[in-house]
Amino acid sequence: MRLARIATDSGPRPVCLRDGRWHEVADPFADTMTFTGPAHDVDGARLLAPAEPRVLLGMAHNGAPGDRNLPLQAFMKSARTVIGPDDPIFADEGLGKVVVEGELAVVIRRTCRRLRPEDVPSAILGYTIGNDVTAVEQIALDDKLTQAKHGDGFTPLGPWIETDLDPGDVPIAVGVNGITVAEASTRQLAWNVTEQLVHLTRYLTLGPGDVVLTGCPLTSGPVEPGDRADITLDGIGTLSNPVSAL
Repeated sequence: MRLARIATDSGPRPVCLRDGRWHEVADPFADTMTFTGPAHDVDGARLLAPAEPRVLLGMAHNGAPGDRNLPLQAFMKSARTVIGPDDPIFADEGLGKVVVEGELAVVIRRTCRRLRPEDVPSAILGYTIGNDVTAVEQIALDDKLTQAKHGDGFTPLGPWIETDLDPGDVPIAVGVNGITVAEASTRQLAWNVTEQLVHLTRYLTLGPGDVVLTGCPLTSGPVEPGDRADITLDGIGTLSNPVSAL
């Protein structure tokens, strides 16, 4: 099932793809999907970020199998960094080198704390594409990652949520201006989705719409104002954003 959020004259609306059209739904997190009536053509719909997280987490050093030698750790990102498809990433002057990082993003379905491995599937609504934009030169200046990870538009999400996806081996491609600059797969991540959520929910409660960026398996590339970044995940689609400067 494919879920999204679209802009309408009445404001943002959650929708589900059915019979080739976006149909508005009451609550995408409910056990039973209730359709509320209005439907929208796919071609004319403006897609928004498919989730509005209160908690937005990224996984640190989870890009290759060798990272299992390091502790499983996460970092926080401000929910204000979240943007949707075609919204601009701002690579502000003075930040230094900015890179885009293509990642599988998990969207949480229900309130969860101290998950067991067998509980994880029921806690996940689905998966979307995440772009963990990073000002890499700022990392050495701020080990809390505020300067590196919290720029305007530094977390594009989209274009929609796929509820039926096996996260274990999802090919990821990163393109800049139509040229592929990096390719890998989620199978290269040191810690899988289940391990990540079991670990995270030992220390904090996650709730509906919260998002976990699962790690960058060497799927990154530098960008600058005037570029367009495309992140493609098999089974989901492509998330495309222009890069601008304030």
